[in-house]
Amino acid sequence: MRGKLWTLAALALTLIIIFMVIKANGNWDYILPRRGKKILAIVITGGAIAFSTMIFQTITNNRILTPSILGLDSLYMLIQTTVVFVFGSTSMTMLDRNLNFGISVGLMMLFASVFYKVLFRREGQNIYFLLLLGLIFGTLFSSMSSFMEILIDPNEFQIVQDRMFASFNNINTDLLILSIAVLAGVSLYFMKFMKYLDVLSLGREEAINLGVNYDHVVKRLLIIVAILISIATALVGPITFLGLLVANIAHQLFKTYRHSVLITGSMLISIVALIGGQLIVERVFTFQTTISVIINFVGGVYFIYLLLKENKTW
Repeated sequence: MRGKLWTLAALALTLIIIFMVIKANGNWDYILPRRGKKILAIVITGGAIAFSTMIFQTITNNRILTPSILGLDSLYMLIQTTVVFVFGSTSMTMLDRNLNFGISVGLMMLFASVFYKVLFRREGQNIYFLLLLGLIFGTLFSSMSSFMEILIDPNEFQIVQDRMFASFNNINTDLLILSIAVLAGVSLYFMKFMKYLDVLSLGREEAINLGVNYDHVVKRLLIIVAILISIATALVGPITFLGLLVANIAHQLFKTYRHSVLITGSMLISIVALIGGQLIVERVFTFQTTISVIINFVGGVYFIYLLLKENKTW
């Protein structure tokens, strides 16, 4: 497993070097800062999505679920659509990236906090009830976004449409610094719960029998998941199937229950997938598509494969 991790790290580093130097033509002063910000955004986004998905799948004990089922991606799109619908695309909220980022992350975190507090008000609440409510809220947010998109001006709809797809172009350096600071704090907080993940993967009853304060740990881990997804989505936009793809590949590749290996491996796979996808977008499709379209297409096909594989009566 250590050899596989080192191989993935070497592959990620190789792709980063290729991405940084390809067709630079000696314009290092211009190329390196711009591409460096892209690489940093890719590492933050890929790491956060893989990290959160691995935790979420362990909590739900289900490998075909991703944190997007909680409705945070749909809430992000509702926020962007509402701002354009109410204030217009030329408002300061849309023009000021820092303000837009702060509002998006703040509202997504507020929703998650209230959601979890209401849901876990009573002890022993079923985790699948959370997933059902998340699915309902996600559908509600998507429907509200679609309704407002129909009513707004077609030119302003173009602004909203740009926010529907993840993009690593024109990343604000201030947002990267803020994201790194938040992710560092979340990672430090997560370390105290890291030891519970291997036990939680056995299931709720087994974890409780082994002495884990299940509801307390799950609540904290879900908050961590919500923060990670909020940061990644607000930074570059929604990438629905990336977490599903990299988490399942990590399970297939490492075949272990140790989450220290699985989380590290899935983060490296995510970085490789995003950098490789961005290279394809820029060098093959010449920016005619976005990386989220490629990732979601591959992830959607893989999702259907997983469903058929799990259905033993097929």
